[in-house]
Amino acid sequence: MSTQTNVAARKESKTDIRTIVQIGMLSAIAIVLMLFEIPLPFAPSFYEIDFSEVPVMVGCFVMGPLAGAAIEFVKILLNFVINGTATAGVGEAANFVIGCALCVPAGIIYKRNHTRKGALIGMLTGTVIMTVAGCFINAFILLPAYGAAFGMPIDALVGMGTAVNSHITSLTTFVIFAVVPFNLLKGALVSLIVFIIYKKIRPIFKMR
Repeated sequence: MSTQTNVAARKESKTDIRTIVQIGMLSAIAIVLMLFEIPLPFAPSFYEIDFSEVPVMVGCFVMGPLAGAAIEFVKILLNFVINGTATAGVGEAANFVIGCALCVPAGIIYKRNHTRKGALIGMLTGTVIMTVAGCFINAFILLPAYGAAFGMPIDALVGMGTAVNSHITSLTTFVIFAVVPFNLLKGALVSLIVFIIYKKIRPIFKMR
């Protein structure tokens, strides 16, 4: 019994080490992907899409939603340390919540239904949840935080939206015509990339 226990303990220890290494690797990839931001024609310049949630979602699918949340946390923490913050950490905390809103639900659903259909349903659900969460967080946390950080009233931020999209005339329309399509597009693109690459790269994470 003691021998079997020792073997089981060693296997569990190796699994834990492998999980930590994979979380670190995926977090590093996420940090690199954060450097490549794509501006959008329908939103102000401070709304740019990056694909740093791709390794987070891969981590959710490979190791589970908790590991995915850990990758998102490490990514945000490293970015905070490397680049600092203009919002006293408020923006970083909000981005962590929004990133988890996309990836964690997808990971939970995929863990329960380990099929392509489960992955698609999970990513669709995550995209919807992220979009809803993004609306509230942008309206009540992020935009006020950025306005305070740069000494700009909300009306000035709305004006930046109006400059690129004439339909944006208030905070409500800012959310509808900038935040909603931004999150839907990001969720769709991240999901598409993960759907294409996951089956090909999954064996790498399962190697012993």
